[in-house]
Amino acid sequence: MEIRALIMTPLLLLVHAQAMGDEYEYDPLIGEEINEVCAGCHGEFAQGGKKGKYPRLAGLSYEYLVEQLKRFQDRSRPNMPMIEHVEERQLPERDIFDIAHFIANLKLATHLPPVDELAPDFDAYQRLLDADKIIQIARAKGDIKAGKKIYNKECRSCHGRFAEGDQEDAVPMLAGQYTRYLWHQVELYVKGFRIHDKDEPDEELLEDFSQEELRDIFAYVSILDD
Repeated sequence: MEIRALIMTPLLLLVHAQAMGDEYEYDPLIGEEINEVCAGCHGEFAQGGKKGKYPRLAGLSYEYLVEQLKRFQDRSRPNMPMIEHVEERQLPERDIFDIAHFIANLKLATHLPPVDELAPDFDAYQRLLDADKIIQIARAKGDIKAGKKIYNKECRSCHGRFAEGDQEDAVPMLAGQYTRYLWHQVELYVKGFRIHDKDEPDEELLEDFSQEELRDIFAYVSILDD
């Protein structure tokens, strides 16, 4: 029975996320209010925190965010820091809908566009605010060429050509995500604390990679949003 539950859960969560869109109308003000709580760890613009201890959330799809919040809520994805924030009394379904939409709509740039600071309409304060929304992932150590080859063979079909993820299937982006966080997730997948493959939850494909291969994959992924 437990195996069947594990197989069904990801699909049911995705269908549920889609159904929520038919039931509720997104309220950005509520989403922004909830995000003020999330910002304590994940940053004001969902850019992550503590050099990758807390992941970047901005840019993840609505479907993926709903799925993971539901997993935190039903404890199928154990995470002690999240427990107090995802209890149903603290985060009812309507709030999950609003915060997932709010975060999915946040955009982070990787560089500031050039401007003429001597122009009469130059706004130094706005420039400073824009700089706060910049996120740059440090290039990870490893063989980028080897990582690209492995990624294209083993990861691209699910995570996308440029590791942008797949919104419809709730597959997360890897590009623009902190390497430190990705390494930690690999550990959780291998130990069975997270389910990686929706179709074959009893087989953890990451167990087939060596540490060197994973290092090279992450080295390649780390340059994809440059």
